Amino acid sequence: MERMAAAAARIKASIEQVLVGKGEVIDLTLAALLSGGHILIEDVPGIGKTTLARALAASLDCSFRRIQFTPDLMPSDITGIHYYNQKSGEFQFRPGPIIAQVVLADEINRATPRTQSALLEAMGERQLTIDESTILLPLPFLVIATQNPIELEGTFPLPEAQLDRFLLRLRLGYPQEAQEEEMLQRFETAEPLSTLEPVALAQEVLEYQSLVRQVYFAPVLRNYLVKLVQATRRHADLDLGASPRASMGLYRCSQALAALRGRNYVTPDEIKTLAPLALSHRVMLKAQARLREHTAESVINEVLAQVPVPV
Repeated sequence: MERMAAAAARIKASIEQVLVGKGEVIDLTLAALLSGGHILIEDVPGIGKTTLARALAASLDCSFRRIQFTPDLMPSDITGIHYYNQKSGEFQFRPGPIIAQVVLADEINRATPRTQSALLEAMGERQLTIDESTILLPLPFLVIATQNPIELEGTFPLPEAQLDRFLLRLRLGYPQEAQEEEMLQRFETAEPLSTLEPVALAQEVLEYQSLVRQVYFAPVLRNYLVKLVQATRRHADLDLGASPRASMGLYRCSQALAALRGRNYVTPDEIKTLAPLALSHRVMLKAQARLREHTAESVINEVLAQVPVPV
């Protein structure tokens, strides 16, 4: 655990050379990585979403690919295709950009639902089925998707099945005044991202992912987590509660966050920190609740306030 916490600190320090003042978001990104989950970043353009993904890949010595989602993008543009090579007289596979270890799905809601669905199998099962072939994806495998919550013209909202594949939904937010000034100073004479060196190997990440599963989760806390998820399915403001996949994701991510904090056991703090980020995008508000200006986040916070915390 100490070695994993030290490696996470090195990765975080490496990313912070490029991304200023986003320590909490980096911690959550690393927790998602160590728990084998994916991240949806919903924020305005120019915040650093792409920079976060590239800096993480560079710090881990992982392959990185970016997919720019547009309305004319086809599923085969993501997964790859089999084509006939006239020179060899055989069909060959041309891999798509999804076959990488860190994948940035930029502006994912600008693609059609058919194209968005090309990510479902990859994100859920770490494999692709193309024609009659099954292709295993390289590990570790992390999808960081982005979408702009302000400009919605020409976009296609992500369906529930797609949203449920994301472990966490995060927001980076604007930097504070001092942080923005520091960012300008860092980028004044050089490009910090181009100088990043790997501080951890992909194989180490796989080892840490296995180690995270050994973090102790007390039965009373497990029951607390289940009660939180069950409460979303009975809430009067929700048409759809959180799924069992949400329970498993919150469980595993709580273990990862505890490990990153240097502990080999989970406390209620990890669950309470992660619940709004792991559950709010997996529930569906009723129309009456939206008219009363309720949000999914406010409902999850209400659930957290109602379910007694074990002591």
